[in-house]
Formats: sequence, structure tokens, C-alpha cells
Amino acid sequence: MPRGGRQVIPRPPEARPDGPAPWAQLEPTARTPTLDAVRARCATLPVPPPVELPRHDSIRAAVLLPLVAGPGDEARLVLTKRPDTMPSHQGQVAFPGGKIDPTIDATPRDAALREAHEEIALVPTAVEVLAELPTVGTAVGQFVMTPFVGAVAPGTTLVAHPREVTRVFDVSLAELLDPDAYHAEIWQVLGVPRHMYFFELEGETVWGATARILVDFLTVLTATEAPEPAW
Repeated sequence: MPRGGRQVIPRPPEARPDGPAPWAQLEPTARTPTLDAVRARCATLPVPPPVELPRHDSIRAAVLLPLVAGPGDEARLVLTKRPDTMPSHQGQVAFPGGKIDPTIDATPRDAALREAHEEIALVPTAVEVLAELPTVGTAVGQFVMTPFVGAVAPGTTLVAHPREVTRVFDVSLAELLDPDAYHAEIWQVLGVPRHMYFFELEGETVWGATARILVDFLTVLTATEAPEPAW
């Protein structure tokens, strides 16, 4: 199956290529992490400091990066596909997650686990939360998302919510770390140059805030130089 999907990407005509993947120079053996290696690396990460919201009306959200073990303890990341009927981010590949509801979510972590349960039937007790990643904003600052990395218990069954998710699938971190899967561009957003990231997978394209979170995660995982912030 060829790389890339049918997602509608509003690429501006003045978009230009950006640099290679931060991990492009790593040896291939350093781009095939096991779940145990991810767990060990996450254990060394500090809790990110609080961030100032880019807009007074920014919407807080949280997402979960669920990791499952493949053959040989290969680390694989669970992703979802949003339906075209959603009010925003139609048809995009995303992590399970959503808005933080202060009436029921004591913390962003609680929101990430709750939303993962609602969207893909991932029971919170089946998730070992490994790390919190830096909060990321969308290009125009409407949403700010706090990501959490979690290891999913073996044998856990994931089921797509019929209205919120059209597909649940997983991809190996080795595939995401393949330099040929990654490319970056520079867009002008509200007159400001922004780095935009893309992962061309088999039959799907990951871009937007999800790709930004992926870049942050893979950068800390491989201990390479972090890109500039998203806002």
C-alpha cells in the first residue's frame, strides 16, 4: 500500500520544505525501540512546567498516546481516524482524547484516560501512564493539548466508538522513525512562519497537532534536538 492518505490538508501556496527529521542521522538499530525501552526512557522525563495559554479563549484538552507491544516487544502506537462528520478536524488521524471537563476531570490525565475509554473502549485500569509530555497548541491557538504516554496491558481489546471513531489502528515506532515517513514544511499562519509536520504511513497521513505531538515524543525518545515550540 502506498504511503499517505486522503486527508484534506489546507496547504497554502507559499508553503516551502523544512528540514529532515531530527532523528534522521540515527543508526537504524536506534530507530526500533521496544516497549521496555520506551518505559525506561519515559521514567527519566521530568514533569513539564505549566504553560501560558496562547489565547484567553483557548480550549484545554488532553490526549493519550497508547502503546502496545508487538512481536519481540516492539513498541507500537495506537491511533484513531476521525469521521468526516465531526465538527472539527474531520477525517484526521488523531490520538484518543478530547476536551477537559472540569466538572468530572480532576486533572488533564483523568481527561485523557476518560476520553480514551469513551472513544476506543480502553479501560483506564488497563493503562500504565508512563509520562506527561509538553502541552501543544494548534497553529492558531484554539486548542491546547496535554499529551500522556501510556502502556496498554497485554490482551486489551480496543473498540472504536461508532460516532467518534471510524478506525482504530496501530503503527510501530520503527515505522514512524523511518526518515522516509517524515517530512516537514514551513507555512505562514496569520503572518507568522510555522513548522508543520507530516508522517506518511501506509494509507494514512498524520499531520497537524497530532504530528506535532509525535515529533515531540519521538524527539525525547531518541534524545535528539527538540524542534521549536508550536506557538
